[in-house]
Amino acid sequence: MRRLARRIVRGIAGAVLLIVPARAAEPVEHRIEALLSRMTLEEKAGQLTLISHEPILDLDSFRRGEVGAVINFNNAGLVAQADRLARSSRLGIPLLVGLDIVHGYRTIFPLPLAMAASFDAGLVRRAAAAQGRESAAVGLNWTFSPMADVARDLRWGRVVEGLGEDPWLTGRLTAAQVEGFRDGGLASTLKHFAGYSAVLGGRDYDATFVAPTELHDLHLPPFRDGIRAGADAVMTALTALNGVPTTADPALMTGLLRRQMGFSGLVVADWQAVASLTNHGVARNGAEAARKALLAGVDMDMTSGLFLRHLPAEVRAGRIPESAVDEAVRRVLRLKFGLGLFDRPVIDTAGAEEKLLRPETRNLAREAARASLVLLQNREDLLPVNPAKVRRIAVVGPFADSAWDQVGPHEGAGQEWDAVTILAGLRERAAASGIAIDFAPGCGRVCDGRAEFSEAVAAAARADLVVAVMGEPRDRSGEGSSSATLSWPGLQHELLAAVAGTGKPVALVVVGGRPTELGNALEQAQAVLMAWLPGTEGGPAVAETLFGDANPSGRLPVSWPRRVGQLPLTYDVLPGGRPHIPGSRWTMGYVDESPLPLFPFGYGLSYTRFAYGEPEVVTPHLGVGDRYDAVLEVRAAVTNYGTRAGRAVAQLYLSQPVAGRSRPKRLLKGVALLDLASGETGTASFRVPARDLGYHEPDGTLVVEAGAYRAHVGGDAVATRSAGFTVETGWRGPPGSDEARR
Repeated sequence: MRRLARRIVRGIAGAVLLIVPARAAEPVEHRIEALLSRMTLEEKAGQLTLISHEPILDLDSFRRGEVGAVINFNNAGLVAQADRLARSSRLGIPLLVGLDIVHGYRTIFPLPLAMAASFDAGLVRRAAAAQGRESAAVGLNWTFSPMADVARDLRWGRVVEGLGEDPWLTGRLTAAQVEGFRDGGLASTLKHFAGYSAVLGGRDYDATFVAPTELHDLHLPPFRDGIRAGADAVMTALTALNGVPTTADPALMTGLLRRQMGFSGLVVADWQAVASLTNHGVARNGAEAARKALLAGVDMDMTSGLFLRHLPAEVRAGRIPESAVDEAVRRVLRLKFGLGLFDRPVIDTAGAEEKLLRPETRNLAREAARASLVLLQNREDLLPVNPAKVRRIAVVGPFADSAWDQVGPHEGAGQEWDAVTILAGLRERAAASGIAIDFAPGCGRVCDGRAEFSEAVAAAARADLVVAVMGEPRDRSGEGSSSATLSWPGLQHELLAAVAGTGKPVALVVVGGRPTELGNALEQAQAVLMAWLPGTEGGPAVAETLFGDANPSGRLPVSWPRRVGQLPLTYDVLPGGRPHIPGSRWTMGYVDESPLPLFPFGYGLSYTRFAYGEPEVVTPHLGVGDRYDAVLEVRAAVTNYGTRAGRAVAQLYLSQPVAGRSRPKRLLKGVALLDLASGETGTASFRVPARDLGYHEPDGTLVVEAGAYRAHVGGDAVATRSAGFTVETGWRGPPGSDEARR
């Protein structure tokens, strides 16, 4: 066995001798127990404490062993300083260094909801790996992502951090992010457990009330997928679920997460979530809050300091068994050993910046931005731009040249000057085709005045094509940005009407972190492209798509509402006793608006056209035993009958028309990406484990019923091609099982 050498580590005040307390080749569990046996209660509480980089930071707390992890130490110099200090403590335990790497560290990718529009798990994994490599270059080793919460209400600002409204798609892309972060060198954190996205009224931090069946069918599947993919940590939600704050809920955090779902990693409280237990009214003071959180299953306290302040005294008073503290410390140390932190030196700050914004990372960010763009409308094939007809383009709108908005919230260390704006991208691409660009924004980003409207109208009148870039700024998305409306701020709709009034064709590029009310925009603009908040390389990606260098293939990961009053609005609705019939008052709907979305889940156009054949069920008899198939196999022909090559995003939806309880009209269970040349026919093939046909009872029991089912294949949730199949024998699986059993 190789003995770990004693290392000389340069400390803040001088050289510090670091003694690693065990042999590197010794089993990790032995090394953990050796460390644990030497720890005081205060040092144990220190390992369970995560602090933020704040002006009042006490550097000596690192030397005292009172810090196990940090957040917001987001450059190599700060990371190295903190880690050296931690390693100079009595036991020399290195730090977990975390940050919310939501869509990039320095090179900023489209936000997760936009990435979900690609429906491409492979791309999502590659993007997460690139984000991880940049983060690891400056010493980060832990990200507080992915967000596995299923977006059910677009008023909730945090829908932008998630992966859409569907649990199957969210689960597949959550797993891809977990795998990608691991590829890039970061530990991952699934958040927020559980039901966080069900906040009342879409109001961040409000209460959540979720029926047990809905919890198991809708909110938990993405967490299961993330755990199976190897997620390192799970974060509690800031909310109360069915009246109990998740951070103090042992039935949820220990009974469900650990026992039923089999999660063995680290549980970290969200920011100040332990302290907030007093606000929730379930703890009288900080000591009780710390005690309830730890005994519920929380291993690490984020930023409140209550574990450090109170756990030693709680143990000595007999209110917390020391064994419970030890188990939490073991999970922290396992993660640190798993990341190899004990066997690697402090980050070398020299050359860290050179690993950021590398060409290959920017190229991948551009690829991701292209894949996220969703073409919503293209009347008379206005797009792509035809240089034979278009010699001058007027670019208008407050977000055409707004780099900071394009970078978006949760930007890591992203900088606006790194971003190529949509205007800059259009100028470069238009110049290559000899097309002139006139820029007249018409108003500022809050668009609260009409003084500049006339310049925009004049530019439109001179042009052959108007590209209007409008929507929502970055601060209308993200944590703490819930909104009671879905309207564009200011007078943007008036500006759009004014430039459309010139009679020149308009291509509208919509920016923002969620679908918004489009009002009359679909009549005023012949083409509409959803660009989301596309990140560092968003400008070139939009320009290349408008000019046809890239064929849009993005699909909506959320249903697009007509009005905010429809929310929550999702595709996977129950049929109801009186299903909607247009024009019929006594059926499900509204008297003043259609209950249907403006654009359905999964929708998106292309510069070419696809036709879907009738699906073929390859395995028409499913069930238990040797006579039956355990996996449903469906295939369908897809033909590109347009004039361009393009990507078809074939989607498989399943339904159970008659069941023991009312089932959703259809549920997404498969996606097949087919890149087809003009005139080419390909085959979309889907494989669905039979257990995925089932639903859960309130205790988590999985039920797959015998009977008739249907498979629907198409380009969105309205898929009209379908075929039937039969489950010959039903079965039930106990809570927490991966496979259903008789």
